[in-house]
Amino acid sequence: MTNRPTATHMDFPDAAALAALRAWHAGLSTRDAVSRYLDDARATGQSSRGMVSKIRRQLAAYARYRLREDLAQLFEFPAAERAAKGREADHAIETLRGLPPPAPAISDDIGLWLAPTAVEALRACDIHTLADLTVRIPRRRQWWRGISGLGVAGARRIEAFFAGHPQLTARARALIEAEPRGVIVPWEKMGRLPHEVDGSLGQFRAPRETSTLNADNDYAAVQAWLGLHESPSTLRAYRKEAERLILWAIIERGRPLSSLTTEDATAYRNFLRQPAPRERWVGPARPRGATDWKPFADGLSPRSAAYSLQVLGALFRWLVQQRYVLANPFAGIKVRGGAKTAALDVSHAFSEGEWLLTRSIADGLEWSYGWEASAAQRLRFILDFTYATGLRASELVGATLRNVETDVHGDHWLRLVGKGAKAGRVALPTMARNALDRYLVERGLPVTRALWDPTTPIVGNLGSDEAGGITGARLWMVIKRFFGTAADQLEAERPATAEKLRRASPHWLRHTHATHALARGAELTTVRDNLRHASVSTTSLYLHGDDVKRARQMDDAFQ
Repeated sequence: MTNRPTATHMDFPDAAALAALRAWHAGLSTRDAVSRYLDDARATGQSSRGMVSKIRRQLAAYARYRLREDLAQLFEFPAAERAAKGREADHAIETLRGLPPPAPAISDDIGLWLAPTAVEALRACDIHTLADLTVRIPRRRQWWRGISGLGVAGARRIEAFFAGHPQLTARARALIEAEPRGVIVPWEKMGRLPHEVDGSLGQFRAPRETSTLNADNDYAAVQAWLGLHESPSTLRAYRKEAERLILWAIIERGRPLSSLTTEDATAYRNFLRQPAPRERWVGPARPRGATDWKPFADGLSPRSAAYSLQVLGALFRWLVQQRYVLANPFAGIKVRGGAKTAALDVSHAFSEGEWLLTRSIADGLEWSYGWEASAAQRLRFILDFTYATGLRASELVGATLRNVETDVHGDHWLRLVGKGAKAGRVALPTMARNALDRYLVERGLPVTRALWDPTTPIVGNLGSDEAGGITGARLWMVIKRFFGTAADQLEAERPATAEKLRRASPHWLRHTHATHALARGAELTTVRDNLRHASVSTTSLYLHGDDVKRARQMDDAFQ
């Protein structure tokens, strides 16, 4: 399990390449920088721009190999920003220089440390990591005889490598016991698992000849199930639940998914409420590539736990239908307090006072809390627009200016495709329209609708690809970052509010929208329809009348 690149050595650029890059950072053209420092190294037909870009990519790859994503990003800024960011990139080069020499990790790919000819021979024998090399090869004389193409000289070089790093052998001997019990990484980084836990020998596997799946292990079977779902938000949600279960089964129960019993499923239900040991499973939200990534931000509420078991039950029902496993261990597992209710979850909403206080902190992000102006402007727009409309995060990131429309009554709407691929529209009250106009101006875009590019995303990307919009994961991180900043400021005087902010997610804005709309006089049916919690089976005449009333009431609630 590792975050490092595989397959090739990660070399640091030489002095001439670094000199050329620094010259480019300082303002020289790529042609002048390469001519001055790298002219002898230029291949026939190779462009100066391509050579400089290769050096930057090499530095970014090396930084990631050394687990420094923060430094890697400093070598990926657009060329137009070199005057502003070149000096910072130069400092990053020196920081990388000063890092201690990399030490091999037991889970590293053999291509990072061994000669290409040896790597090719070992891969042909299904040996891909240093762990494979130390665990699978018997420690006996002439162990290399069964590996075609390695030879005595290649074997001696490998033995010398391990002699120079004796800690690898000791760690490898405990790999199967220590790694599954102590290391938590996203499942795509787990590497090759022993057959005992990968599901290829699962206790409840159905006969292979009767299965409709080609999957030979549990991971492949789950991937086949995930492939059925086209909605990105559904795919992320289902992957999260399946991944949590697979990790728990391997690490805490020492068995694969296809060997889980009903008793295991009951134990997992309890685990969801209180993941333990907490230091292993729970941590702040981090990117999947981060070394301190954890599957849980906290224990799940009864409703969230019930949802998790519902998803896993559906997964196993499908696996049974495909005759991959014989039974569904989650059949009949219930969660007390997990039943859905029609009432809005007001515990996940901010009061009027909490919201006003939190929103006031957003107004000072640039000068008081060190946010870049463009990031602060985007954050304020997200807060105001979501609060005024009640949009789901997935709906907000998928919306473009094409979705904004005005009907024959002069009411404003955002047309979208919501949860379950259902088409709908949401009222755009005055607050939402003002927030959008202000944000368009801040992005340098026209406010006049006739001048809009309909493909422009409503929430912009801060990078060079403005047209690409923002992802749901990035939106989640932006709002969580702001809630964390606000919580830090309120900790001393309002600890309860600070704790609430630390627990809050983007979906809390949707709940806050609903509770405030009701408190300000909007009818329950109006809020229900705007949130699209239920369909309305009435004639087109009544739908038309309801839409008019809904638009007016939402406009009154959010002036």
